[in-house]
Parts: sequence; structure tokens; C-alpha cells
Amino acid sequence: MKLIIGNKAYSSWSLRGWLACRQAGLPFEEVVVPLYDQEWDKRREGDEFAPSSGKVPILWDGDAVVWDSLAIIEYLADKVGRDRFWPADEAARAMARSMAAEMHSSFAALRREHSMNIRQIYPPVPPSEAVLRDLSRMMELWAQSRARFGGDGDFLFGAFGAADIMFAPVCTRIITYSLPVARFAGPYIEAVLTHPFMQDWIAAAQEEEWVIEQFEQPAPARSTP
Repeated sequence: MKLIIGNKAYSSWSLRGWLACRQAGLPFEEVVVPLYDQEWDKRREGDEFAPSSGKVPILWDGDAVVWDSLAIIEYLADKVGRDRFWPADEAARAMARSMAAEMHSSFAALRREHSMNIRQIYPPVPPSEAVLRDLSRMMELWAQSRARFGGDGDFLFGAFGAADIMFAPVCTRIITYSLPVARFAGPYIEAVLTHPFMQDWIAAAQEEEWVIEQFEQPAPARSTP
């Protein structure tokens, strides 16, 4: 298998696809392509990117090609067994899938106003009302999953799985922008960021030489009532 991803410092969707490959435990070749460099437009026109219209991540497995991080999770779960990604309990699995899908399609304000940048930690700035609503909804989901299905484990459904993979980039954003979260969320965020897979990704991000200025800006200052 070959996984094509973008810059590890910035590409949140690439992180999800890469974590899925690591979670699967199957050998894969990793190809990192710098986003928005001088060769970016030309590179996106190549055959390897054609199925995804130039977007990353994209996973090639022989003649099979999968793009979109959630699709990569599902593809790999089919290959190695769904229990490696999803809870075995039916109710827990239903909730985990719903949370992963909501992360995939929602929280637009948080993603738009606080892009992923693993190499930075900015001083706290009051978030917008839209971002606060996103964070409130996220805390609600995390609290429910932890209370109902977390058990003695460190992650949303006990063991590290697909739901944690989908929320992992958000955990980095919370640290980067010093975003306000519920007290109970702290240990969960720490568990995600100290997971061996995440530590490998973070270390590689720190070593990257590429800098994309549009992702190097702190959140805009906002007036408080």
C-alpha cells in the first residue's frame, strides 16, 4: 500500500488517513508532498492524484484506490477486522460511527478559524461564538461517549479507535490555540497526543522544513462583551 499525504505540520485530513494506516498494522509506503509549493498544481494533475481531484490523503492498494480519511478507515477496517477500529458493542459502535461522521461533516467554524499547526502554541484569544458552539457540541459528545462506553480506558470508547482518529487533529488545535475546553477533556487530549502514533507524527512534523504562511497566523483577536 502507498499513502500520499500533505505536510504533517498542517494537514489534518492527512493525519487521519495516516493514523488509520498505523492502526491497521499493515505495511505501507508513506509519500509526503508539500502543499501549495511551486510544483503543487502540476503534481495534482498526475495520475496518482486523479481519483481524488488532487486532494490528500489518497491510499493506493494495488489497483484499488481510496481517498477521503473516513473511507480509508472503513477500507482498512474491512481488511484487518472492524474490531480494530470500532467498538465491539453494538450501541457503542453506533455512537462511534455517528461521532466520526459528525466530525467529518461538521465543526466548520473550528476548522476554518483554527487551522491545524502542530508546531505552534499561540496565546489564548477569545474564540468566536461559532467556535464556542462547536467546542460545546464536541465536549457533549466526548462526555457522553466517555461516560457510557469509556470504561477504564483512556479514549472515547476505551481503546484507541476510529473515533479518536477522527478527533485527533482537533486535539492538536485545542493545544495550538489554547482553546477553552471542559476540565474532563484534558486527560483525553493528553492520551491522544501522547499515543505512540501521534508522537511519531508530531516528531516528523517538527522536522519538516516547509512553511506555509497562511497557516502560521494566530487566531484573530476578538473583543469581549
